[in-house]
Amino acid sequence: MEKVSLAQELASTTYPGRGIVIGKSKDGKKAVTAYFIMGRSENSRNRVFVEDGEGIRTQAFDPSKLEDPSLIIYAPVRVLGNKTIVTNGDQTDTIYELMDKQQTFEQALRTREFEPDAPNYTPRISGIMHIENNSFNYAMSILKSNNGNPAACNRYTFAYSDPVAGEGHFIHTYMGDGNPLPSFEGEPTWVDIDGDIDTFTNMVWENLNEENKVSLFVRFINIEDGTYETRIVNKNK
Repeated sequence: MEKVSLAQELASTTYPGRGIVIGKSKDGKKAVTAYFIMGRSENSRNRVFVEDGEGIRTQAFDPSKLEDPSLIIYAPVRVLGNKTIVTNGDQTDTIYELMDKQQTFEQALRTREFEPDAPNYTPRISGIMHIENNSFNYAMSILKSNNGNPAACNRYTFAYSDPVAGEGHFIHTYMGDGNPLPSFEGEPTWVDIDGDIDTFTNMVWENLNEENKVSLFVRFINIEDGTYETRIVNKNK
């Protein structure tokens, strides 16, 4: 696999859907994550990210226009001790609750599958970051239909120990626009991680399709002590 520019990867399609980036800052001192959502329908675009404790949640920008909250209102980010969970749905809660009962990331996700939004069967993408004793590792997962067939669920987990400074991985729900939307394929994309939190946040936001982007969350976590900085960008203001 060849490392690619995250900016170019984001800009290369009008609709990657929802995406998770995890990696390590170029100076090697920060664990980095970003989560963004996009939307094509009015219901999907009618959202903002808001802080919720140590994590975030989605909420309707205009509650009077909210139609079906089932797949668009959830907590994308939750923190469980020294673990930060980032997902594109309510499987955040599943991972949090089952890991709190000593199950693993993979065990928790075996209880879930792709979203029931035929004909797209949107994949559930998830990430987990673990920081302890001045070290950092992470894992990413995707749960998807069997090549568009909802009769079976294919589950993939990718684990990364001792991440290299200035590198990370990017996974998203769709390969691009289409009808039905084609699910992400293959390993998470190997990407560069560069800049401080504001430079990185601006780069991600500016390279997402202007018409379809909705909200962005970015967090830089100090690997040494677990303290963090967060940025939230919402198109709806």
